[in-house]
Amino acid sequence: MLLVTCPFCGPRNENEFVCKGETVTRPAQPAALDDAAWTAFLYLRDNTKGRHEEHWWHKHGCRQWFRAMRNTADNRFTP
Repeated sequence: MLLVTCPFCGPRNENEFVCKGETVTRPAQPAALDDAAWTAFLYLRDNTKGRHEEHWWHKHGCRQWFRAMRNTADNRFTP
């Protein structure tokens, strides 16, 4: 089981959280994107092996959203 550190509640078991995937930057002008670019923004992710930033929701705790850095190669969270 993973130990996820909530910035509001401290370290907790992963079963209290929901991971919503890696963070992405919203397009500056979404209306200007064509269908292919909009589809890429919504659905395509890098799926990086190694360290990347993810959105997490503390569903069974403080119910806050936060960003966390996690290494996908060893499932360890880093500051």
